[in-house]
Amino acid sequence: MLKMKSVSETYDIRVFTDTGEYFGDVEEAIITQNKIFGWRVRATKNSFLNKVLGSAKGVIVPHQLVKSIGDIMIISKAAIPSYSEEEEKQ
Repeated sequence: MLKMKSVSETYDIRVFTDTGEYFGDVEEAIITQNKIFGWRVRATKNSFLNKVLGSAKGVIVPHQLVKSIGDIMIISKAAIPSYSEEEEKQ
């Protein structure tokens, strides 16, 4: 049976990657034309995002990369921001 959740019930739930890493917390849903476009995920203390982004506050995860939403949200590892040392030098 499919269980429905309202968008307001998803705020502040923990987000994990499909490899089990703690990614951050849901801050907001981005809705366009009555569909969820993406999720703004806040970088929290001890989260993977905080380690990768440093001083940035969070990222927007496209809804297509969300695998499951329940007590926690599971996203694809493809949502993890990556950068190379060459990009950092520019």
